[in-house]
Amino acid sequence: MSTRTEARDPETYDLVIRRAHVFDGHKARAGLHDVAIKGGQIAAVSAEPLRGRKEVDADEGWVMPGLIDTHLHFYDVVAVSDPESMHMFEENELPGRLELFLRHGITTIKSVGDPTGEILRTRARIAAGTLRGPRLLTTGCGITGRDGHPAATVFGGNPWARARFTGEVGSVAQMRDLVHQLADQKVDAIKLLSEGACACSGSPKYVWHNAAFPNAVELVRLPADFLRAGIETGHERGLRVTVHTTQQVAAREAIEAGADGLEHGVTVEPITDHSLIDLMLERDVTYTPTLWIHDAIHPDARGNLAQVAAAGVHIALGSDSFWGRGLFGANTLEEAELMVAAGMTPVQSLVAGTSGAARHCVRPDLGTLAPGKRADLIVLTADPTRDISNLRELGMTILNGEIVVDNRRPHPRRTGLATER
Repeated sequence: MSTRTEARDPETYDLVIRRAHVFDGHKARAGLHDVAIKGGQIAAVSAEPLRGRKEVDADEGWVMPGLIDTHLHFYDVVAVSDPESMHMFEENELPGRLELFLRHGITTIKSVGDPTGEILRTRARIAAGTLRGPRLLTTGCGITGRDGHPAATVFGGNPWARARFTGEVGSVAQMRDLVHQLADQKVDAIKLLSEGACACSGSPKYVWHNAAFPNAVELVRLPADFLRAGIETGHERGLRVTVHTTQQVAAREAIEAGADGLEHGVTVEPITDHSLIDLMLERDVTYTPTLWIHDAIHPDARGNLAQVAAAGVHIALGSDSFWGRGLFGANTLEEAELMVAAGMTPVQSLVAGTSGAARHCVRPDLGTLAPGKRADLIVLTADPTRDISNLRELGMTILNGEIVVDNRRPHPRRTGLATER
């Protein structure tokens, strides 16, 4: 927070949000504050008035970091089946889907299993300003075993997409080579999928089923040496590596192999091995529960999240949003609500969607409202620390210091939505 002397400095900032309650990504600050932005960064947070070339009166609403969704699938896995349909999707569907995130207050998204070349080009277009959308992070394709998930499940009838959305490996050498290829293309992280590979001796069976697809597919886990090779190679290249799991035994195997995070965690059974939670704490693993997809079909998912959250395991918000169900952006808000329904407090859920998610993505510049951080912010008209559903009361989305969504009604005595100095 700025000192009184700093607050009275005659400097005029690019944008000042005035008279706001503040959730800073970790906790709610007492009292009302002005938040100043300059050059795309947060420049000051002050209990004293600040001056801006543009000033927004929050009218005692709330300002907080924009939400980060760390687990979603952006491209349409059904409609995209050849070069023409890929082109049509990118021209006609992609811009509107990106816009939905901004209109729901999500300022960063992480794709964890989209076609590598295409999602990297989309990331570059957003970064260059030629495509409007939230900040985009990506793993590129997810890496699985031969005939693993999602290659043999989601893409079982779509070979063209299967070759682009997934990376299937049949040996340790192939695993290492693919991780190096992704790292060379500058992905932001690596995602491995545990349930799905060659048949391993003693590996428990797991039947994958999703109501959106006609066939159930029996899968087995990746061999432990595949997991270790993928994780070690990712770490050699300076990348965080997370692993898709659903079973306790798979979660333990991934953590022991060095995984930084669990995507989904344990969903198909209750956590009965409490030493697994101790291992998560010991290894500083992040747990991404994705209740939006699992809550309705796996009754143990909520209780498992409650256990790991109560123990102090780091939680990151990730909705597992994909085409054809719900609405991008709205699904992320529903995930935050489901986390509270599972037993987390509203503040814990907010942390998971801001500073906790940024920590998971190794982006210390995001997810916290403090001087020097990126000015990715949302302004709400109601208190999300009291009721998590107040995330839906969006007044404004700010990305890189620029107002990109403004839902406020004009003041009756003003002609504009923000005052200019």
